[in-house]
Amino acid sequence: MSGRIGSQRGSTQAGRHCRIDLGQVIPSLLPKGIASLPKAELHLHLEGSIQPATARALTARYGLEISEEDVRARYVYRNFTEFLEAFKWVTSYLREPRDYALVAHDLAEHLLSQNVVYAEVTLSVGVMLLRKQRPEANFEAILRETELFGSRGLRLNWIFDATRQFGPEAAMQVIAVARNIRSESIVAFGIGGDEMRVETQEFRPVYEKAAETGLHRLMHAGEVGGPAKIREAVELLGAERIGHGIAAMRDPALMDLLAERRIPLEICPASNVKTGALAQQLRRTDAPMEDHPLPQLYRHGIPVVLSTDDPAMFHTTLVEEYENARRMGLSANELAHLASMSFEHAFLTEAEKRKLLQVGNA
Repeated sequence: MSGRIGSQRGSTQAGRHCRIDLGQVIPSLLPKGIASLPKAELHLHLEGSIQPATARALTARYGLEISEEDVRARYVYRNFTEFLEAFKWVTSYLREPRDYALVAHDLAEHLLSQNVVYAEVTLSVGVMLLRKQRPEANFEAILRETELFGSRGLRLNWIFDATRQFGPEAAMQVIAVARNIRSESIVAFGIGGDEMRVETQEFRPVYEKAAETGLHRLMHAGEVGGPAKIREAVELLGAERIGHGIAAMRDPALMDLLAERRIPLEICPASNVKTGALAQQLRRTDAPMEDHPLPQLYRHGIPVVLSTDDPAMFHTTLVEEYENARRMGLSANELAHLASMSFEHAFLTEAEKRKLLQVGNA
């Protein structure tokens, strides 16, 4: 989920899922060898990765002394609105390039600890522009801070993200920023935010400009919206991957389309449960992880790439998302296939993919 500033989507039934004891130790559900596999992550928001210790450091820079426990208390929600307020609160301390650098460094360390060798990280450039920041300076600081992680076995590329409810003109400004920076590490353009706001067709010129600029095209769709939002993203905008897309389970013809065209869904199970999106798609007041449609979508032949969305905000890691998939009933072979699909559908050349897998297996 991205572009949350001003967004009010999601269910108000999320709270019971979000009260997690961060200190409890739970035995891994993963079959032997899965946790150690080299991994890629393709749906991950930098701004949603701010761990309590990092949040404490950020607030201290601006005169607010709080404890990590205070931050953890803010990371507990009874509904989506409270989650939104926590997100707005913590990201309000991303004010200068050095703040983005700190968060990027912290994220890279966390990814390495999970044997992630490649990630496509989403930056909410539309929110930076809304806050009158200079995205070019923020991005330069991020690159400078993370470049040394390449020698440690982690490669990062970047997705510049616009916010749907800000409209097509604001989205076009995000593409202009990407074009001006001209970095090969900016591999895609996407739109997040409130998928129920602004008709999809209004973004057609934006996605045409993204393609002309040489950017891959992504879209958050079918998270809380219906299957039609996914179909529109594919057929009107040429989206190459769909963020979330769990509403596809309600439309067999759409599932066939996604499978035939090999359009991946970026599935983020913990996010879908904790925001209430899963319950909303199932038309219930509550839905456990075991009812997630990931197995149904995967076994229908739709490419699935497993991701965390906002890992700090949803108290999850990529390894834990593989455990969630195991809890849904996926076999060891299916989990291993999920891991390989995240490389297969990354925006990399085939040679680059092979190299990353060789490094990760070394």
